[in-house]
Amino acid sequence: MESTAGLDKVSLEFYKPDNFPKGLTRKVVESISHIKNEPSWLAEFRLKAFEVYEQKPMPTWGFIPQFHINIDDYVHYVGSNQKKKKSWDEVDPEILRSFEKLGIPEHERKYLAGIETMNDSETIYANVKKELTDLGILFCDIDTAIREYPELVREYLGTVVTIGDNKFSALNSCVFSGGSFAYIPKGVKTPMPLQAYFKVTAASSGQYERTLLIADEGAHLEYSEGCTSVQDKGTNFHTAVVELVAKKNSKIFYTTIQNWKKNMYNWTVKRGICEEAAHITWTDCNIGANTIKYPGIILQGDHSTGDVLSLAFAGSGQVQDTGARIIHVGKNTRSNILAKGVALDGGINSYRGLVKFESSSKGSYSHIKCDGLMMDNRSQSHAYPYNDVSGEEGTLNYEATVSKIDDDQLFYLQSRGMSEDDAKLLIINGFCEGVTKHLDVEYSVEMTKLIKMILEDGKVIAEK
Repeated sequence: MESTAGLDKVSLEFYKPDNFPKGLTRKVVESISHIKNEPSWLAEFRLKAFEVYEQKPMPTWGFIPQFHINIDDYVHYVGSNQKKKKSWDEVDPEILRSFEKLGIPEHERKYLAGIETMNDSETIYANVKKELTDLGILFCDIDTAIREYPELVREYLGTVVTIGDNKFSALNSCVFSGGSFAYIPKGVKTPMPLQAYFKVTAASSGQYERTLLIADEGAHLEYSEGCTSVQDKGTNFHTAVVELVAKKNSKIFYTTIQNWKKNMYNWTVKRGICEEAAHITWTDCNIGANTIKYPGIILQGDHSTGDVLSLAFAGSGQVQDTGARIIHVGKNTRSNILAKGVALDGGINSYRGLVKFESSSKGSYSHIKCDGLMMDNRSQSHAYPYNDVSGEEGTLNYEATVSKIDDDQLFYLQSRGMSEDDAKLLIINGFCEGVTKHLDVEYSVEMTKLIKMILEDGKVIAEK
């Protein structure tokens, strides 16, 4: 047996960035904190979260029972600890090619105020335009924020989504790496959207980005993110936590397009809190993966408002369990939920939502509309609404529809000269329009292309 006497003691105490084993242990958590050279308060935050994670049982609903998920089958940190780049010319050519296929450099040049790109567990590219800095806007990856703005991170981290909220909020809290941080000063508006991209390439790995966005009083924050993963035979696990803090009279608009591979398991916790007269909109598009995700808003302040716009596609072998969670606390608060789900090729699509009115939320109102569309007889569409009206003066309006693609519509469109495939594509785009119309132009174009690819993959229309 080879002697280890001459090895550096530190190398024995912690794993190397590119050589983590499968499974989640205390040593894994401590190694991540060591690699990032984190302050003691954050190391304690991670270890407390690890204890909570171990205590909480695995959920018995959603996609978990069907696929027999075992968290110890995954590597929970994959990184080379390389220095972040500020120019695309500095990024590794192989990684760069994968991002160029997504059009990220072009997006950045034309439309984006700042961008963060993450590959597996590490942010590999970071660039913030000068106009953001001139406005006093802070935008960077979460690891940089911990080093450079520790007071802000420590004040808000884990306040909207607590460690003990659920097993997977604890999982993210103990192993998170990468993700975005933004702080918008009082009265300032982001001149263009802030942008982040997250990409998973390593087989049998987990990705756990952490995002914290803060809009101070009267500020306006617009943020968009895209997610993708490499298609391979192995599965991946993804658990993100996103916390939004909207101060008095501020607005936050958060857009996600997740285009994961089908054999990705995705359990994401997203939640925002609105103070007096503040507003949050979640626009959430889910493609690929088996997903459990319910963007949430706590309408804490009087006259605060919130919208959740959700779109999900469930194809062969997929479960999309998505929806929204809104808690009305303040007086005269308003919320709106629009959830659209498409199931094809035997996929299972579910809306799961919670709207609750506290007794303090006098004069508050919520409107919920969830629509399911099935493209064949093998697919399923479900709705699980939970509506709790404790406030005597709260008003809730709920409507839901489940339908199959309309043969009369198809016949009419074909009689006007359209092919069957073009008619189906037009009907699906029309069904999704209530959500996609809120996307920026570039994202709307991307979403239209993705819908066509989904229908081709599910053989609803022929590949051309």
